[in-house]
Amino acid sequence: MAKSKIHYLSGMINSYYLLINNEKTGPYTQYELMDMDLDVNTLILSPLADDWQDMSELPEFAYYFENRGIYLPRKANLASFWWRLLAYIIDYIMIIIGAMILGVIYFTIKAFAGGTITAEDNAANEGIYNIIGIALMIIYHSVCEATTLRGGIGKVACKLSVVDVDGNRLTFGKAFSRNAGKLLSSLVLGIGFLRILWDDHNQAWHDSIAKTYVIRRS
Repeated sequence: MAKSKIHYLSGMINSYYLLINNEKTGPYTQYELMDMDLDVNTLILSPLADDWQDMSELPEFAYYFENRGIYLPRKANLASFWWRLLAYIIDYIMIIIGAMILGVIYFTIKAFAGGTITAEDNAANEGIYNIIGIALMIIYHSVCEATTLRGGIGKVACKLSVVDVDGNRLTFGKAFSRNAGKLLSSLVLGIGFLRILWDDHNQAWHDSIAKTYVIRRS
């Protein structure tokens, strides 16, 4: 029985086929495939399937893609609402600290220059401050998501990554559209963010708009 089981498992490991230029090649072992320069859309016939599948659909190759910096979004690794909320809180605290430091620097320079800032000045400029703050948030997150960090400080701390449908890191344009879309998600008591709680892919409105996913790395 033991020899029969080993033979069966060995046969499975050595029974992968590729479809390249409409030609079936193989068989290959799983490890031989992982030594090849294959992408997520490579068509593979697995010993456990009756039809061709994209390589990205086979969970046994998740480690292969992660080593290449590709984190494929799967049901098992999609970040929950609560992990994303924790990352947001960390980012918010970091940004508040940064804003306070900049504020102290600004007031210090203003004081040395002999100027004064009145309550009326602050009230008149409040709208401008808010617009600048929103713009900086969008730019901050867009830049971070387009780098190898794949997210801001909060997401890095929580081991979260923002990826596209193929598991790749975002271009700056896609990251910018995602973060600008947060303005829409924040409408009506933030229902666009709350959508993560019941959506099958844990996507907020801005994720759906940009076709992105937030995954949690193991």
